[in-house]
Amino acid sequence: MNYYKGLAIFFGVLTILSMGCEPDDICPESTPTTPSLIIRFYDISIPENKKKVFKFRAQGVGNDNPLTDYNVVSTDSIVLPLKTIGNSTQYKLHKDYTYSDNGTPDDPNDDVIGGNEDIITLNYSTEQVYVSRACGYKTIFKNVTLTIESDGDNWIQSKESLTDNQSVEDETAAHFKLFH
Repeated sequence: MNYYKGLAIFFGVLTILSMGCEPDDICPESTPTTPSLIIRFYDISIPENKKKVFKFRAQGVGNDNPLTDYNVVSTDSIVLPLKTIGNSTQYKLHKDYTYSDNGTPDDPNDDVIGGNEDIITLNYSTEQVYVSRACGYKTIFKNVTLTIESDGDNWIQSKESLTDNQSVEDETAAHFKLFH
């Protein structure tokens, strides 16, 4: 009798514990989360043609490291994460990036960086959107604007938002065009 009583208690506890978990307690990878901004590069002389940027490097302003996928690559589009705390994000977009430590890797004072760097600023307002109990909230970005800091030698010649009152709610299409 004690065996059956112990077995009943075990299954009772197991039943109670399993009732607390539901299949949606794990956020599926396919669930859209906070989206990133997509920029495509176009040819300034033939605006309908995409144009690659060679030796391209993207780095957040105030960050020591470049974005992993954009450290001296050739690309015609980029996906940039936006800060969810605050209302702006800045990036250094470098074309024809080169770097030399002058044979002294431990001394950054004589490092030489070549190419042409432009700084873009993205301003926006944020909105928290409930996804599910398992996934929590995601941030969407409203009224996104992009400005290019003028430095007298900009490689980015102009910009175009793909919609009025640009928002970043998903990663299915580009949000801005940059012409060079």
